[in-house]
Amino acid sequence: MRKLIYLLLLPMLLSCGKASVPAKYTDSKETAQIYPDYQEVTVPQNIAPLTFHIDTPADGSVCRLSDGTHEFVYQGPDICPKEKEWRSMSGTITAEVFLQNGGEWTRMTPFHIYVSEDVIDPYISYRLIAPSYVTYEDLTICQRNLTNYDESVIYGNMINSNEKDGQCINCHAFQNYNPARMQFHVRQAKGGTIISYDGKTERIDLNTGKTVSAGVYPAWHPTEKLIAYSTNHTGQSFHTHDIQKVEVQDTYSDLMLYDIDRHEVLPLERDTNNLDCFPYWSPDGKWLYYCSARYEKVDTAEQTSKEFDMIVNYQQIRYSLYRRPFTLSSRSFGERELVYDAAADSMSATLPRVSPDGKWLMFTMGRFGVFHIWHTDADLYLMNLETGDIRPMTEVNSDNVESYHSWSSNCRWIIFSSRRDDGNYTRPFIAHIDAQGHATKPFELPSRYPEYHRELMRSYNIPEFMSGPVTIRPQELAAVVRNDSIKAK
Repeated sequence: MRKLIYLLLLPMLLSCGKASVPAKYTDSKETAQIYPDYQEVTVPQNIAPLTFHIDTPADGSVCRLSDGTHEFVYQGPDICPKEKEWRSMSGTITAEVFLQNGGEWTRMTPFHIYVSEDVIDPYISYRLIAPSYVTYEDLTICQRNLTNYDESVIYGNMINSNEKDGQCINCHAFQNYNPARMQFHVRQAKGGTIISYDGKTERIDLNTGKTVSAGVYPAWHPTEKLIAYSTNHTGQSFHTHDIQKVEVQDTYSDLMLYDIDRHEVLPLERDTNNLDCFPYWSPDGKWLYYCSARYEKVDTAEQTSKEFDMIVNYQQIRYSLYRRPFTLSSRSFGERELVYDAAADSMSATLPRVSPDGKWLMFTMGRFGVFHIWHTDADLYLMNLETGDIRPMTEVNSDNVESYHSWSSNCRWIIFSSRRDDGNYTRPFIAHIDAQGHATKPFELPSRYPEYHRELMRSYNIPEFMSGPVTIRPQELAAVVRNDSIKAK
């Protein structure tokens, strides 16, 4: 029996030997197919190790990573550098993939990973949600440490839900990357807006009865205890034969300002034919950017509601970019100014995001509508705020959806949502962007296991950079949700 055990262990011990590059091989002009696609990407020096799977079929595989000083060899289709190994490499990392077929080895054309000296914010937050319209019971707002693979739940739907009273959580946001200054919404049972500011956490009822709705899409003022919101009546239309199965649209929407200390809501001057949405502050807090569409009822028959009229004509609704000046001392806004007339170009622009240095305005644009996560033609665009020049970000766009996006605090990185992998699930992609506004090839959020995102049946929603982790426990937030809400005035 003892000899049998030794014989069984022998192949295991031999397979655990140190991997090595084959002594004899031929060179190929083709590169190996890998997932995720990390070929020729630029990454921050403090990012977690990039792991990948070799997709090219082979009887055996070996990969060598080297930077001219350090060299590491990995055997098998899953290439998973240890953190110590990954941190030791810098500059240009060369990846050589060797494939064995029929006893012969071939070295595929090497590719490179470029390590930038520009660091990235250490954390991101996002909502994990199934790409469905009714199965949201187990959705969570999570945070991820970008320097490793640690992930934790900030708050989850199931904590305060039961068979009778369910919840839906959404629209997490932070003031100037600060995890101690956070807000998110709880819908349905015990609905309200959870606002946590430097240790004080409250549930606020933002529906005063004098606005279109309670606060929806938030934008923290960069320095003051103020949050701008859009207020929306939102509905969904379902298509039977269009590849874009869902159209999410507003029938009414407006903007308002909430004062955290005073618990006061200031509705902005509104026109019921204007659909104002997705506010975002300039870094100096003097301008509030947003998107807006003008829609007047097409069918003049009294029995036709405006809501039905908009559903029928959904492809004619196009948003342009605007901004309003803001005076802090009086808490007042000036008249709106047109930033980019996308509708005049038969396009629809949404999700304006100003870089922290105030130089660039990034936004998403498609042919119509405001909820571009469902639009396969949606791409990222960049405006130079000094010159007004606008260009599509072809270096990061794909043939599928590019939607929600945010800037790193040092303006050198962007993270955005994309469905380029399979067209169904939204994944976070990161790209370096230089002082001239040029971006590098984006790379998918690294995972401990290379094929993790292939198997994860969740979409990442609203990826946001943070300077650190949220430290308030989910159970503490749950207790606030159960408390009585404070009524906004």
